[in-house]
Amino acid sequence: MTREGLDFQVATSTRSGDVLAGRYRLIDLLSESGGGRFWRAHDAVLERFVALHVIDVEDARAPGLVEAARTSAGVLDPRILRVLDAQQEDGRCFVVNEWGTGTSLDILVTHAGPLGPRRAAWLVADVADAIARAHAAGVTHGRLNPENVLIDRYGSVRLIGMCVDAALHGLPPGDVQGDLEDLGGLLYCALTGVWPGPSGSIVPAAPRENGTFLSPRQVRAGVPKQLDLVWREFECTGVHTRRRMLGSDHPDVSTAQGIAEELLAFVGDPAGMPESLAQAIPQVNELRPVWLPAVDDPLPHDSSRDDIPVVPAAEPELDLESVDLSDPPVPTPADVTDLPTEAGMPVFGDGEDDDVQWLRTRSTPPPPPPPFEDLPERPLFAEGVRRPRPDLGPGPAGNGWPASVGDDGPPATGYWPWDEDGAPPPADLDGTGEIVPGRNWLRLAMGVAVAVLLLVGIAIAFNLGRGRTPLGGDPDDEPVTTPSSTASQASVLRGVTVRDFDPLGTDGEENAGDVDNLVDGKASTTWRTSTYKDQLGPPPGLKTGVGVLLDLGQVRQVSAVDVRLDGQTTVAVYGFDAAPTGAPTGKPLAQASGTGVVGLAPADRQPVAARYLVLWLTSLPEVDGGDFRGEIAEVVVRGE
Repeated sequence: MTREGLDFQVATSTRSGDVLAGRYRLIDLLSESGGGRFWRAHDAVLERFVALHVIDVEDARAPGLVEAARTSAGVLDPRILRVLDAQQEDGRCFVVNEWGTGTSLDILVTHAGPLGPRRAAWLVADVADAIARAHAAGVTHGRLNPENVLIDRYGSVRLIGMCVDAALHGLPPGDVQGDLEDLGGLLYCALTGVWPGPSGSIVPAAPRENGTFLSPRQVRAGVPKQLDLVWREFECTGVHTRRRMLGSDHPDVSTAQGIAEELLAFVGDPAGMPESLAQAIPQVNELRPVWLPAVDDPLPHDSSRDDIPVVPAAEPELDLESVDLSDPPVPTPADVTDLPTEAGMPVFGDGEDDDVQWLRTRSTPPPPPPPFEDLPERPLFAEGVRRPRPDLGPGPAGNGWPASVGDDGPPATGYWPWDEDGAPPPADLDGTGEIVPGRNWLRLAMGVAVAVLLLVGIAIAFNLGRGRTPLGGDPDDEPVTTPSSTASQASVLRGVTVRDFDPLGTDGEENAGDVDNLVDGKASTTWRTSTYKDQLGPPPGLKTGVGVLLDLGQVRQVSAVDVRLDGQTTVAVYGFDAAPTGAPTGKPLAQASGTGVVGLAPADRQPVAARYLVLWLTSLPEVDGGDFRGEIAEVVVRGE
């Protein structure tokens, strides 16, 4: 690269903290594609957040982008996010838009499913009414797809990308007919969850039959006939031309205002419809952030203003004429000495003068308490006390002594059956010479337990000696496996290698140094993604996902993939015969959301032949500080 080319690249590059036009400070990079960057910025003049698109001034789209911004500025409607500024400076061309928040229609239908008929009709009617005002001003949107329709938490509709989105995608200025066909596509998408419109969208395409899109009633049961007739007026062919149905009893969709009136006639009483539409939006923690994420107030600290000197406030001059010298001087804070706070208790005297004194804490610590006196030593057995042994059999005199002792009782010296050792009474006696109650039952219970354990041990040894299981079963009988347990009992595939996979990143890497921890067999070692300021999302927001690529060495039959996740994460697995180079698309082999050990198996429980597997993370758990980061401890591939 020449010196001139290097200087130009430095001049046109943008990074967080740069200030454009002396007022727009770049804060968060939301997306980057096609040589353009989309930023959340702060307007230092009006103290507000704005959305800013920036491309190279030499880009072929630059003249069309500026012209589109000028055209869009002529539309004044609260439902359309306005263009606030458009400039070219220092080799950059950028457009500043009003900042807004909400859930886009594509995320709404893909996560929460299609809308109900009245909600869908109300949503598209509101969009059509806003587009009608733009058409009245001679302005067309040009790319009215589900990604450019936002619904905020109050159920209000906001349109983004008026004229500008088409210019950023290198498209010519839109026309009225294209906007009308996109309105029909929005109605179709809201009712069925698939997209038939002429403009591009990440929503799955609507099904076709004989080159023609199926009607909403053919795609989803329960769509009212009146809304189906409205769509049929927009019926599109492969080249996006509209076939007008004959007959005066069909709805008029020749203008955006006519579409709004037809849909409002179906809705009837519109009371409560915005609130009903807001209830259709799932919880925020269940969705990926939308194209324009919400911003918390107050505004962040602007470090660029730290170098502004702070001028101390002037002290008021003292007016000596207004000072009353007869009053005692008031002590200044410098004259007051801070003393530690002491706890006190009032003590009232016995006299009649009501004198009160305060019992305060001692200035010196109290003396330690006197030591405890040692207790006198007591003998284990009292001296001179002899208790007779209980009657162990009738003696000659019936006095409780054994017959061998005789009528004269025990010897004068010693204690029976000992001679002179002074031993204590037997252990079966308590302090009164009575037998302790319940002790015999306890011994009996212990004997029974020992006998039962002995019998069980003999039975187990007998079964094992006959070559059977400990319970007497046949060891050759195979356990019955259900379809749900087949994948978990498949063999673990060995020799799997892994590397990070980030085709949507700027450098194509995602913490490559720790990726080998996924197959080392240790749950204590993990691989983490980069830390993101916002959740993963569809374009034109953040990248759709990030993950790792598993190489099985050769084409193998894969039955399941077990992943140990740290935090609530959404992960999908894709299979390929050749190593992929771009982000995976289409339907994955399996997809799940959770934390801990998550099993990913094909829906039909049948093994899938593949050599390369892509674990694609599409939703990351939130970490401290409001950032997002994914973490995987171990990956196990099962199959043949």
